[in-house]
Amino acid sequence: MYNLTRFAREKYDHFALRAHLKSLGISLRSATEPIDDTSTGKLMEGVLAAFAQFDNDVRSDRTRAGMRAALELGRWTFPAPIGYLNAPKWSGKSLVPDPERAPLIARAFEELATGRFTKQEVIARMTEAGLRTRRGLVLSPQSFGQMVRNSIYVGRVESPDYGVSTRGDFEPLIDEATFYRVQAVLDGRVVVAGPRPRNHPDFPLRGFVRCQTCGRPLTGSWSKGRNSHYAYYHCQRQCRAVNVSKVKLEGAFVDELALLQPTPGYMRLVKDRILHVWEQRRAEAKDRTAEQRRRLHAIQQKLDRLDEAFLYSESIDITSYGRQRDKLREELTLAKIDHHAEAVDELDVEGILVFAERILPRASDLWVQASLDQKQRLQQLFFPEGVAFDGNRFNRTAATAPFFKYLAPGESAEEGLVSRAGIEPATRRLRVCCSAN
Repeated sequence: MYNLTRFAREKYDHFALRAHLKSLGISLRSATEPIDDTSTGKLMEGVLAAFAQFDNDVRSDRTRAGMRAALELGRWTFPAPIGYLNAPKWSGKSLVPDPERAPLIARAFEELATGRFTKQEVIARMTEAGLRTRRGLVLSPQSFGQMVRNSIYVGRVESPDYGVSTRGDFEPLIDEATFYRVQAVLDGRVVVAGPRPRNHPDFPLRGFVRCQTCGRPLTGSWSKGRNSHYAYYHCQRQCRAVNVSKVKLEGAFVDELALLQPTPGYMRLVKDRILHVWEQRRAEAKDRTAEQRRRLHAIQQKLDRLDEAFLYSESIDITSYGRQRDKLREELTLAKIDHHAEAVDELDVEGILVFAERILPRASDLWVQASLDQKQRLQQLFFPEGVAFDGNRFNRTAATAPFFKYLAPGESAEEGLVSRAGIEPATRRLRVCCSAN
């Protein structure tokens, strides 16, 4: 070889390779260095091997020092994460937004921040929208999870290996409020409010209607005929007591909804109660909002004191300052989110009640015209515990929401709304409904 620096970068590796070569009958020689099998040659070999390792260590230290210095200046020195591209040196920035993927990354954060979608739902939605890696692959749940935890998307450079946490020299894809709210959603501090995707769009009653024989939820599927396709709801394979066409079951369900009417006088009874509860909620929300304001003020005071300690005294180093500042900023952002969440929107509750009184008698029309998500919500509203089907008809002993009743056979909607049903049963239902809230 030319010299020992080309042979190995570690003393251990050098002597391990030399021993292996010797076992094969091969002697190690250098064209520019006096090494041989004599005592002097072995000493020189050991010294030169140590210098080779020293040279490698110095280069490594210089590289790390250069990397750390660049990171402290806010430069991203690694391959660009998805959503960004490595910028040319003359641009003055280390990263620039990827025009193809950056909007989808921002949208993914925004949808997670709403609390209406689970992580799996957002992955599916972004995949459908065209989000892919640079290799054209779909993001795995693990990769997506790491992505939405990465603070680089708010314009921060974080490198625990180098002990660096600072503002980057590139523009963020999302704001800090959105990022920290996503973290709150992922940590379970914000409940995901969206309905679980229980059903296929073609089968809105799947999982909601039960088999009356075995009690299991019905499923739905398409079966292929020679010239057409047929959709069926059916019970599980172990039972098969129910096997009914989609048209028949959904038609029967619409007929059941047509028999549902608000209980006599219900809206008149609950109107005052709902308005009272609404005012009570507003008062409680006002108290919570005041508490959140006090919390915001306290965190801001801590930030101000931290800045003063760093600027006007030597009691805190820059690393500790940056860590504490970022922690307090995150607390401040989350506190702002909680503050906004406590605010109660101004609603025309009286107008909503009048609207509901007109709409509730049209339960069947509402369900027919609704989207899949709306159908699922309406089903739960009308029949909170689901409903059983025996293959021909629904079981009318199913529990309905407190403000509904079935019309008696031959009774018209108008007759039902003005019938002489007792007030006391409706009042009892009201108490149960309100106490549940």
